Amino acid sequence: MSGGWFSTAVTALMPHLMIAPILLPLVTACLLLFVGERKHRTKASLSLLAVVINLAVAVGLLWSSKQSEGPSAFGVYLPGNWDVPFGIVLVLDRLSGLMLLLAAIVALMALLFALARWHKAGAHFHPLFQIQIMGLNGAFLTGDLFNLFVFFEVMLAASYGLLLHGSGPSRVKAGMQYISINLAASSLFLVGASMVYGVTGTLNMADVAARIPQVALEDRALLHAACAILAVAFLAKAAMWPLNFWLVRAYSSASAPSAAMFALLTKVGIYVLLRLSTLFFSSDAGPSSGFGSQWLIWGGMATLVFGALGMLASQRPARLAGFAVIVSSGTLMAVIGFARPELTAAALYYLPSSTMAVAAFFLLAELMDRSRMDPAVQRAPEDEEDHLPFALADLEIAKTANLDEDEEVLIGRAIPASIALLGLAFICCTVLVAGLPPLSGFIGKFAMLSALLPLQVDAPEVAVASWTFLGLVIVSGLFAMVALSRTGIRFFWAPLGRGAPLLRVAEVLPIAVLITLCVLFTVRGEAVMRYAQSTAASLYQPHGYIDAVFSVKPVPTPTNAERLGVPKPASLPEQRP
Repeated sequence: MSGGWFSTAVTALMPHLMIAPILLPLVTACLLLFVGERKHRTKASLSLLAVVINLAVAVGLLWSSKQSEGPSAFGVYLPGNWDVPFGIVLVLDRLSGLMLLLAAIVALMALLFALARWHKAGAHFHPLFQIQIMGLNGAFLTGDLFNLFVFFEVMLAASYGLLLHGSGPSRVKAGMQYISINLAASSLFLVGASMVYGVTGTLNMADVAARIPQVALEDRALLHAACAILAVAFLAKAAMWPLNFWLVRAYSSASAPSAAMFALLTKVGIYVLLRLSTLFFSSDAGPSSGFGSQWLIWGGMATLVFGALGMLASQRPARLAGFAVIVSSGTLMAVIGFARPELTAAALYYLPSSTMAVAAFFLLAELMDRSRMDPAVQRAPEDEEDHLPFALADLEIAKTANLDEDEEVLIGRAIPASIALLGLAFICCTVLVAGLPPLSGFIGKFAMLSALLPLQVDAPEVAVASWTFLGLVIVSGLFAMVALSRTGIRFFWAPLGRGAPLLRVAEVLPIAVLITLCVLFTVRGEAVMRYAQSTAASLYQPHGYIDAVFSVKPVPTPTNAERLGVPKPASLPEQRP
């Protein structure tokens, strides 16, 4: 994809292509509202077409951000044609391009899975799904705090509906908790943004970053308080302990495609933490340089411990996937706190791989649970909970090991294709989540640990925090392997008479694609790592982002030429009546 028609098309459409990830799902959602609820095929086709186009746009934007270096590597778009910092501004760089593509891939796979049956389980699934994509894309592209708040609210409003989709008491209970914590976080976001505006006089991220070194000493404490309040809102979304008490229950209660999308929501918090910490508190930020980094390091490690222990204490696949989200977030938060480009590059390799693995695991968890929905083979309620030790009945071994419970010979009996398929997918997810070789989860964790160790003779001594983090990453991988192996044995080795679940192509294909992409991350690991290293290097040189935003000027029009101090453009010829 190094040239040809694709290059020509993307170049011709830029910079207006940057608004497409926001407008496309918005327009699609509006159109879907006019389609009757019983016209499932029409709604599914329209929604699927929009998501496929969204993926193509994301590929184009990533390709565009990858082709340039220096200030030209940033794409800046002014939707309202107002000059910076007064108008709305969208900024595309390598990081936002990566996140847009990741969101587009997971959204397409989640929608494909939902088309098998979930999109018929309630009203307005497709409009909510499109609004969710719009909020995600907007959060990745926006260049000011106010619109970041707006897109956060759009994203959360859609997630409330998606969490409750399919109804049921467990979803309602989890939804109340989820909505309450997110409303509180949104209030803190608004308070923090207001305080930042009160101190700096702007909400444009590039402008805030440029003004922070100039903030008076007596106002700096207020600025730090504002940023700390903002951080609480982002950390709640990023699932830092103890603000993550709601996550596992909410994510494991949601329908599988919704849960796969929610794996992305946590990464929005991680994205914002990385973006703002490198932009606001870089080495150029004066006395505010490195603000909050220790909180991120130790908070991230506490989150990592909580997630690892949670995995060890869980048995249901959906809850395991929820705790895997927390482990991934804790790892990334600690890395952001270390603020080292080589470590951040490794984390940027790990981020998409872990997100796709967890999304695949959420989809797989429902298929694993499906056989338990049959009342004839349903287990006792106490066996469905996460009480330890788990059901001893599962571990009972027949006196004659080669006979099953019906006294029939086990040797030579073919494993049902659906069980074999699910087992293979489960093994791949286990390897990815635990970070075992040879897949991309191992490469990401190995790259992070390598960056922590003093590989050169003259390297500085590794700090206590680095050694602690190194040990926690290894131990969390071990805990994940133990927990997932135990669950795999229960579901695939000791099925206790469960029937083989009936699978549809639309349900298996998304899981296969997500795992295949993780395999491609392994095969093309060097190229992906080079992209991650360039992205990390750009993040730790925030002057490039700031210069790119301020270098963009509005297009002169008859109404703004005087304000911009430029000649008025030639007037249009008068139209004859």
